[in-house]
Amino acid sequence: MVSALVVVLSVLGHSKQPVTTPWTDTHLSPDARAAAWVKAMTLDEKLSLVHGYFATSDKGTVPKEALIGAGYVPGIPRLGIPALFETDASLGVANQLDARKGDVATALPAGLATAASFDVQLAYDGGAMIGSEARAKGYNVLLAGGMNLTREPRNGRNFEYLGEDVWLAAKMGGAHIRGVQSNNIVSTIKHFALNAQETGRMVMSANIDEAALRESDLLAFELAIEDGRPGSVMCAYNRVNGVYACENDFLLNQVLKKDWKYPGWVMSDWGAVHGVEGPLVAGLDQESGQELDSQIFWGAPLTEAVKAGRVKEAQIDAMVHRILRSIIAVGVVDKPVPVKPQAIDYASHAPVAQRTAEQGIVLLKNQDELLPLGAELKSIVLIGGHADVGVLSGGGSSQVRSTNGTPVEVPLTKGASASFCRITWHGSSPLKALQARLPEAKITYDDGTDVKRAARVAKEADVAIVFATQWTTEASDVKDLRLPDKQDDVIEAVAKNNKRTIVVLETGNPVLMPWLGKTRAVLEAWYPGERGAEAITRVLFGEVNPSGHLPMTFPASEKQLPRPSLDGWDAAVKAESGKPEDQVKPFDVKYDEGADVGYRWFAFKKHKPLFPFGFGLSYTKFAFENVRSDGKKVELDVTNIGSRAGAAVPQIYATPPGGRARLVGFSRVMLNPGEKKHVSFDVDPRMLAKYDTVGKGWIVAAGAYTFTAGQDAMDKGVSAQVRMEEQRLVP
Repeated sequence: MVSALVVVLSVLGHSKQPVTTPWTDTHLSPDARAAAWVKAMTLDEKLSLVHGYFATSDKGTVPKEALIGAGYVPGIPRLGIPALFETDASLGVANQLDARKGDVATALPAGLATAASFDVQLAYDGGAMIGSEARAKGYNVLLAGGMNLTREPRNGRNFEYLGEDVWLAAKMGGAHIRGVQSNNIVSTIKHFALNAQETGRMVMSANIDEAALRESDLLAFELAIEDGRPGSVMCAYNRVNGVYACENDFLLNQVLKKDWKYPGWVMSDWGAVHGVEGPLVAGLDQESGQELDSQIFWGAPLTEAVKAGRVKEAQIDAMVHRILRSIIAVGVVDKPVPVKPQAIDYASHAPVAQRTAEQGIVLLKNQDELLPLGAELKSIVLIGGHADVGVLSGGGSSQVRSTNGTPVEVPLTKGASASFCRITWHGSSPLKALQARLPEAKITYDDGTDVKRAARVAKEADVAIVFATQWTTEASDVKDLRLPDKQDDVIEAVAKNNKRTIVVLETGNPVLMPWLGKTRAVLEAWYPGERGAEAITRVLFGEVNPSGHLPMTFPASEKQLPRPSLDGWDAAVKAESGKPEDQVKPFDVKYDEGADVGYRWFAFKKHKPLFPFGFGLSYTKFAFENVRSDGKKVELDVTNIGSRAGAAVPQIYATPPGGRARLVGFSRVMLNPGEKKHVSFDVDPRMLAKYDTVGKGWIVAAGAYTFTAGQDAMDKGVSAQVRMEEQRLVP
């Protein structure tokens, strides 16, 4: 019966000769399936996959079937190749300027909060949550996986990333990517590489020698790629050693594809392509958001270049193969995203955001154990930061419109970010959270705009809590690390009038604290996400024992930084005039600190920071003992010697012979009072090695290595020493 039906359909013209479709055979490898697909495609079909639309473009070029978001690459229905629906999603499914009217998502805290938790599982959970929401909304590519190390503490985009340390960023970033891709959708890793500041990001050249680059920023990407296996790498806007990152043969071909054997595809950042043949030869596989480039380079111009023989079709085949291989390997093909949006259980996702905020809050000061606060308080005044209605969010492409609303949105009138972001607060009210916690107490709010009034109301309260904010955003940096809008003056005045003053910082970077000695307690809450107020309240009252640790050094002044002034700042400010002659010209930034990023620079220069990398207090105390190592593994015992349950975060720093210490391991260990646990860490030999640019590989030098278990980068802790033989490793 079936055979007869096939014959009839064939006669009627509804069927051609049977076509084998090996790309649907799930028993074949992703490479074999991708190769079969490429073989079946026409040249025009191949070319259609290597450039994509900016899916919120106002130029009228985007196909109607595209979802409003960051990008869209049409599929090939004839062969069952799915379209790529791309969205920004560092901290949740983004929706800048409410482009998708009324569409909300769960808003995680800043990436720095995740990093401050030192909790790899938490990073995975956050990625899995975001990925599930993106999938339910119909997106199958997330522009997540921000990995740029904090070389410039004034960088407006640091809040999205994971701090200054190679090992911490790599482990947290890799876990986040794995979480996203557990939903059978692609996560990128970005921005490759050295996108360390936003000022002049389209023209600046980040200059550094190869060995230092391999031992720092590139090593963080390498380790995260090995762990997370992202489907795509997004190259950066900036130049690296004079060559744009998206047409940088050293980065894309030599390092990523040859040395690391990365099998996925390289997509450009939106507006980061500058030519047709140059980027292609250098290793770029896909032009993203084509309308944002000066022209659509990989549309008609690339087609003409192929037909004229300047670009071989085999090169296009290789690019398309990488794209197809990734979407097969991740599961986009075999488990496609739903055609229609699916219901999302936001109530079950909110605890992920709250838990991230709680574990990422860092207790920086707690003089005379003012915290945790008690139920006996009769009056509390909250001052500043719009703490009556919400908590601050970072700006730019990562902006999420959270499920609990946006009570404050301030439009921007100038600056590079004005076209796509606003200063936004999530609707999580510290005032309401504290009132719910102490319903019998008098809890009031003052906006902090009048210094004298703030001081007066502070004097009348049992406790004064100042919410100090520093807004940062993609496309702009901050000139310095001072709190803006005279907030330092407010804190000084409040602390003078109330000896029980607490400062809660909502910042995307380190800040200077000229008032530190006059306040009793300080919490760094970062941008705490849509459940930030609840998390802050639980930490203040001891329902959660603070366990966050700084993922970046807080300097005592900008003079301690490798570059005391921000390169390109004056030119960028002048360019805001809008005059063509004032546009930012190409300039160089020399990263003379090399591989000594963050705390390693401070150790090299013997600077004493305001707070070191890894620093974080608790309401209990921990002891580390019995440290031992064979160079491949480090073991120790961790004991809670205080009176409260809490999470210890032992950090293992390795000091090579004649070198500087760097983090090679960390763990988050929950302990009840008096409880002891044995923990161990495997040591990746690359974290002990120097890169040999002549022999093209890693060398672990022979000699004595010290492994120190400490509670921050400056803690002498307890150590073990081991002698090691020389090792040579491939890239």
